[in-house]
Amino acid sequence: MDVDQVLRLIAISAGIVVVVVIVFELFLRLICKVVRRSGGTESSIRTITEVIRIVYVLIAAIAVASYTGIANSLTVLTLSGVAGLLISLALQPTLSNMISGYYLMREGLIRVGDVVVYNAVKGRVIRVALRNTWIHTETGDVVVVGNTSLFNGPLINVTRSPSFIQQYQR
Repeated sequence: MDVDQVLRLIAISAGIVVVVVIVFELFLRLICKVVRRSGGTESSIRTITEVIRIVYVLIAAIAVASYTGIANSLTVLTLSGVAGLLISLALQPTLSNMISGYYLMREGLIRVGDVVVYNAVKGRVIRVALRNTWIHTETGDVVVVGNTSLFNGPLINVTRSPSFIQQYQR
């Protein structure tokens, strides 16, 4: 391979990386704007940003490896499968907490201001986010509990218990 071919491969590979970065950064800005408008927290936006950036780095690396001939189609499929597995395993706790947080809020199990008891923690809920819930204890401490833990219980909502009982006895 002569110098011109090597320079051409480098230029096209750089072009692939630039295009992937531009496309994914535009996609990321759109997603972040939607999350902010829907009331998402900065921590959830940070998590989404990290995930999307990991994905586009992997896609750019796979595209360059495939174009340059470093990797054949089978290798590219294997790498993308492994990358997908790694991403899903890395995000499993976060996604679990987000789904549990969604159901906690959707079903009205806890709200800001409710007095709750969870394990040995008793206090007033001061924040309910997608990934975790903040409880201000009677001793003045703030306990941050993952929503999956709260959803799996046992969770006692002292404030809401009477209204829940009346609602479901009808």
